Amino acid sequence: MKELSEYDESAILVVEDDSNMRLALSKSLGGQGYPVVLAHDGYEALECLEKQPAWLVIADVNMPGKGGIEMLREIRAGGNPVPVVLMTAYSTVETAVEALKLGAADYLQKPFPFQKLESMISRIRHETCESGKAAPPHEKKDPTVRFLTCNERVRQILKMLEAVAPSNATVLIQGESGTGKEVLARYVHSISPRANRPFVAVNCAALPEGLLESELFGFEKGAFTGALARRCGKFELAHQGTLLLDEIGDMSMGLQAKLLRVLQEREVDRLGSRQPISIDIRVLVTTNRHLHQEVQAGNFREDLYYRLSVLPVTLPPLRERPEDIILLAEYLAEQSFKRNQRPGSGITPEALACLKSRPWRGNVRELENAIERAVLLADRGPLRIEHFAFDADASQVTLSVEPTGSIWEMERDLILRTLERHEGNRTHSAKELGISIRTMRNKLREYRQLGIHV
Repeated sequence: MKELSEYDESAILVVEDDSNMRLALSKSLGGQGYPVVLAHDGYEALECLEKQPAWLVIADVNMPGKGGIEMLREIRAGGNPVPVVLMTAYSTVETAVEALKLGAADYLQKPFPFQKLESMISRIRHETCESGKAAPPHEKKDPTVRFLTCNERVRQILKMLEAVAPSNATVLIQGESGTGKEVLARYVHSISPRANRPFVAVNCAALPEGLLESELFGFEKGAFTGALARRCGKFELAHQGTLLLDEIGDMSMGLQAKLLRVLQEREVDRLGSRQPISIDIRVLVTTNRHLHQEVQAGNFREDLYYRLSVLPVTLPPLRERPEDIILLAEYLAEQSFKRNQRPGSGITPEALACLKSRPWRGNVRELENAIERAVLLADRGPLRIEHFAFDADASQVTLSVEPTGSIWEMERDLILRTLERHEGNRTHSAKELGISIRTMRNKLREYRQLGIHV
């Protein structure tokens, strides 16, 4: 922990009892140019704030001793207006409402991507500047956003998006969960003229209707119980930048009507305000639902659908672009080895063949989790087939953490099970495994010579 004598009023105070989470937040925030000070619980955090003020506090709700809610209550009782973001793995509407009533700047449900926290911090910085308070210095390190693929279908999507990126056209990105819809949206923003302006993301499925409305449109002081100060909504925060409405298919019909008006008029009304505010934004939307079917089922407004689907694209699931599995697996492994400070790198050909044979119902997100687990299980690289732990499934290759038999036996079982799934079709099986048809024939000839029925 940083010594109190070195405490900087421009620092972010992170309050977290879990050492791994505390370290992860410290590295992530530090890597983005923020000075960070760490505290183990609410008691230590209050001591830090007495010594020297921070400009932002990020605290866990559930901690031994003094938790985040109790800590926030004492901060406010002492008249300290420092913005506080609360984190919890057990989020409920009641917790969120209580946090807002106590004046929390925002809250996060664990686990969360760091991009979401970064967007939240940017919004709080913006509000701090707007209120006339001094905002802390910050040198943002923003790496170029990339969308990795070698699939021709996805390449055509990227080519089309690159052509329309300079415009303000609304892009509707559809696809299964975990296919990379938000990454694609960030890519569109990064190659647009608004790249140096805010990128603000809102998950429409994560909040109940009442809270989502205040998140989107903001509110005036006194607009409702617990509205202790004026708060800008996401539309305002995205002014001159890009607003991503994630999982818009989960938005209620009432909010859909208000959203349609904002998109038509390009102005927003804060809750409790009579004065509309003009906005200049580019809107991107994502959904894991088929919106046209939702319109036909009466779950989504037809006029809003046509307003949003100026440029609709559908990201294919990972199982329909198997060539991307190896590309992504090798990239994710490289990143995970570095992030977890593990020796070695790479993935063996046998393990890559195994990864390529799986259906990946959770798409890229599932693949990323599998790679992360494998890196943590491996003493060093490269990742081998026994490092991957998958649940048993009749339609999948069954692997366990502890290897059973030799690599040769596992390779044999993998090839035979793939053949069985493709009803003996060698061409399709070889393509799925990422090997040539000649290699497949040689392997089968070898098995027959050993008396194995194929």
